[in-house]
Amino acid sequence: MAVTIIMTPTIQTIPSKKLIGKWLTMTFAENKTFELWSSFMPQRKTITGVINPEQMYSLQVYGKDFFNPFSPHTQFIKWAAIEVQDSAPVPEGMGVFIIPAGQYAVFYYKGSHKNGFDVFSYIFGEWLPASGYELDNRPHFEIVGPKYKNGDPDSEEEIWIPIK
Repeated sequence: MAVTIIMTPTIQTIPSKKLIGKWLTMTFAENKTFELWSSFMPQRKTITGVINPEQMYSLQVYGKDFFNPFSPHTQFIKWAAIEVQDSAPVPEGMGVFIIPAGQYAVFYYKGSHKNGFDVFSYIFGEWLPASGYELDNRPHFEIVGPKYKNGDPDSEEEIWIPIK
């Protein structure tokens, strides 16, 4: 069954943000997202200075030429993290990631993560080329909160794509 995706983003400029969490190197072909979040979730309550405990970040750091040409076997770093105050200490076994300030196209998505290929194909293959914006070399991330239900068609999340 084909999925019809029509999503119009909001354009937002954000200041830098400090995240604390865990990370793994992976590829789309060897996706370790479940392993990453399974490691992070039991320890997230040890993080203090959390700005919004209901918002977690699934963040991807791609190399400069990651999409050119795209290969599902190219490595990237993925984080499971939460935003914290600048003074927040880093618990043992976790790290800090600073999202640089910048402009993002923010897509509000409702549906299963299983439709991810169709959603990102639309964003990068249709929306971005027609938008007048270019992809910027900054982290990509999704914000998942209380309405996120892994694999559920009623799940909701925000998809943040760096643009310039």
